[in-house]
Amino acid sequence: MSEAPRIAPGTRAEIGLVNATIARLAGLATGGSPPNVFTTLGRHRGLFRRWLLFAGTLMPGGKLPRAESELVILRVAHNTGSEYEWSHHERLGQGAGLSVEQVQRVRSGPAAEGWSERQSLLLRAADELHAERKITDQTWNALGALLNEVELIELCMLVGHYEMLAMTLNSLRVQVDEEPMGAPPRVARLIQSLANRRV
Repeated sequence: MSEAPRIAPGTRAEIGLVNATIARLAGLATGGSPPNVFTTLGRHRGLFRRWLLFAGTLMPGGKLPRAESELVILRVAHNTGSEYEWSHHERLGQGAGLSVEQVQRVRSGPAAEGWSERQSLLLRAADELHAERKITDQTWNALGALLNEVELIELCMLVGHYEMLAMTLNSLRVQVDEEPMGAPPRVARLIQSLANRRV
């Protein structure tokens, strides 16, 4: 984003020691600086920590496979024009197993050649939730043959959460983080490996 942030990232004094520590640890885990989303939302101290618990339950703690969660999040980022979400999850998506080509293909949507049936349905659900605020019966029935009830609930919540976050990031004009240099640090690879192995 070229425009100045409407609410600037907070200093440790402005967001508090706990939130500053969380932000710093997040930066260390990804090999970069404390993420601007953390240091900005951290200004609302209690809400920030409660949001983190909810967000972490969806990703990386959700039941959908990580690569599929990232696919959905990237489509939300595209649909909402969230440069911050896109830049952040472009890297996370590749770490979760999406190829560079798949990440870029997300912008072409669910009808693009190369998606599996399941991937195409997940992208279509993200598009329908964005445009109509609900999943159509046709898409729901097709998804129901591939996902269980818990995964279907999570899919709706995942799209809704990242739509909400994108609106917040876009409205606050949170600046895209500087991209970390080199490969992710060992702690980030370990976390990703554990997330990929969970049931």
